[in-house]
Amino acid sequence: MPSPGKKQTLQKPTVTSALFQRALSAHQSGRLLEAQNGYMQVLLKDERHADASHLLGVVYLQAGNLPEAEKQIRKALTVREDAVALGNLGNLLQGRQQLVEAEASYRRALELKPDFADAHYNLGLLLLSTDHMADAECSFRRAVQFKPDFVNAHYNLGTVLKSSGRLPEAEAAYRQVLKFKPDFAEAHNDLGIVLKTCERLPEAETAFRHALAFRPDFADAHYNLGHLLHGIGRQSEADAAYRRALELKPDFPEAHYNLGLLLQNSLRLAEAEAAYSRVLALNPDHAEAHNNLGVLLRKRKRLPEAEAAFRCALELNPQHGGAYSNLGIFLYDTHRLPEAEAAFRRALELNPRHGGAYNNLGILLYDTHRLPEAEAALRRALELKPNSAEARFQLSLLLLALRRYQEAWPLYESRYAPDMAGSTTTIPGLSYPQWQGESLAGKSLVIRPEQGFGDYIQFARYAPLLKARGVSRLTLVCPKPLQALLETVEGVDAVVTDLAQVPVHDYWSFILSLPLHFATTADSIPAASLPYVHALPERIAQWRDRLPAAAVRKVGLVWKGQPLHKNDANRSLPGLASLAPLWSIPGVTFISLQKGQGEEEAAQPPAGQPLMALGAQMSDFADSAAIVSQLDLVICVDTAIAHLAGAMNKPCWLLLPAVGTDWRWLMDRVDSPWYPSVRLFRQSDTGDWSATIDEVAAALHAWVNAYS
Repeated sequence: MPSPGKKQTLQKPTVTSALFQRALSAHQSGRLLEAQNGYMQVLLKDERHADASHLLGVVYLQAGNLPEAEKQIRKALTVREDAVALGNLGNLLQGRQQLVEAEASYRRALELKPDFADAHYNLGLLLLSTDHMADAECSFRRAVQFKPDFVNAHYNLGTVLKSSGRLPEAEAAYRQVLKFKPDFAEAHNDLGIVLKTCERLPEAETAFRHALAFRPDFADAHYNLGHLLHGIGRQSEADAAYRRALELKPDFPEAHYNLGLLLQNSLRLAEAEAAYSRVLALNPDHAEAHNNLGVLLRKRKRLPEAEAAFRCALELNPQHGGAYSNLGIFLYDTHRLPEAEAAFRRALELNPRHGGAYNNLGILLYDTHRLPEAEAALRRALELKPNSAEARFQLSLLLLALRRYQEAWPLYESRYAPDMAGSTTTIPGLSYPQWQGESLAGKSLVIRPEQGFGDYIQFARYAPLLKARGVSRLTLVCPKPLQALLETVEGVDAVVTDLAQVPVHDYWSFILSLPLHFATTADSIPAASLPYVHALPERIAQWRDRLPAAAVRKVGLVWKGQPLHKNDANRSLPGLASLAPLWSIPGVTFISLQKGQGEEEAAQPPAGQPLMALGAQMSDFADSAAIVSQLDLVICVDTAIAHLAGAMNKPCWLLLPAVGTDWRWLMDRVDSPWYPSVRLFRQSDTGDWSATIDEVAAALHAWVNAYS
């Protein structure tokens, strides 16, 4: 140290020092070639100039010449161990995926300079890339400790916390980012993800929209906004957001996938299929896309492709319980019931809390008449998903089939729940309330239609009972083909076909809710007043001359139901030829009541089949009733004609399928408490009606002989 009072002389800058400063100035101004030349001139004069070697290495690093960059930085470190040089060496090694050496370099830099925020940050990035989350978090926290406005460190700390599920802390980290850099679009986007996960949806939407305000071409933010909108039912906005994401990033599998889901749920199946196909073109191993494509293809009746899609999903992810459940549904629909059961049970092995699989297993067990097991499965489905309308509905059907009506009717109301899949029954927007069992004395009531024609005919029997409760005006709303028939029901004041034309009443009710409100039990089914629908005299007269003479036994036939019915493939016969064993029975003329599907067969029956086709000439159920009233017997599959014959107390032989038998025909019985005139013939094996038809033929032969 100089002595006090002694004058000091300033040294002139050395040549190398001046050269270094000019090179450094060029470097800081981005003139890399000039800086490179300058640093090299310094090193020609002083080959051990550590700073020139280090910064020359940085220039090479910036230019992408990694071998020369490493050479110069290591040269600098042989002269002088420096924290900044070690940090830059670490960056270089990390970029070349030499992670062990990079980590060592960062850690040595931090030994020399513990408050080196950039080294803490870059070490955190390395640790994050190798899934060392706790250590990465520690490094990012040290970085912001020493440099509180270190935006990228706050952002990556948020990333670690978000991935660890520590959402309040992640939110705080992202908000710190936005405090220092309000236009950081990625931070707004990730904050939106955190808020969405926390179900703070309006705030999440705002965050995504902020991200897009600062960066309109941010495909991920468009996608995340779409996903949020999709989840809250704003489908058109979600569709637009997904499509904008895909305009910006065409090879975005998850955006294609979720657009496919939206389109599939909107029943735009062709577009959904195209979206899933695009997902699989980009990522053939996307098991969820294969699974959902299978569901779509099953709906489009492309069954071999659907099965292949489900099996591909399971090959890619053998632990995919949902795909096993969907495969089970497919196998059930294609009558491969043992395989379907195995698939449902495998789904439940993989996920014992899969309520949908329990529900589907319960349906299968019900159809295969293992009712105690079916009930247990459906009750388990309800335990897991107490609000599942589907599980409540399926349990109600089982209980109805077991005649446990008091338990069943309340559950049966789930048929029109808003979340009931496939339901065609919806709550009407009326100004007056739904009847829930209140006193009807002096009140007016509207009965609304639901489900099929046969359902309305079956439960029209409650009209006189409603009148007996004091209903001042009872109005039935029904499809046009039922109007004239239902006008014959006792107690009905008006039958209309357009609800909009009905004046205000005190209450309305669905037709199938009436048994609930009358607390109908197995012992109190209203059947004493049969018949409760009647053929109109003028219609009888219109049809009398078209029917065979009274001396001939006249038997009505219906072999196919409405093709859109979910169980039509099981309940309808393959064709008129299935009934061929009946033609050999003498003394019978057969009358086809077939309307719609199968009508063309009746018009041109094969030679030797004595069949009079009247279906095409029938305009409504009043015509059907006029014909049935003049027949001796009706033989039919499970369709509306069976209900008509039963409600008229006309002998009817009903052919029931082995699978999907409707609840009202109960189990293992040959009679019906709802219709005493109906006799039941049950199919033994799914898809094979031959034994059942032979049984009917034998019974018909005996019936004819008994009346001859």
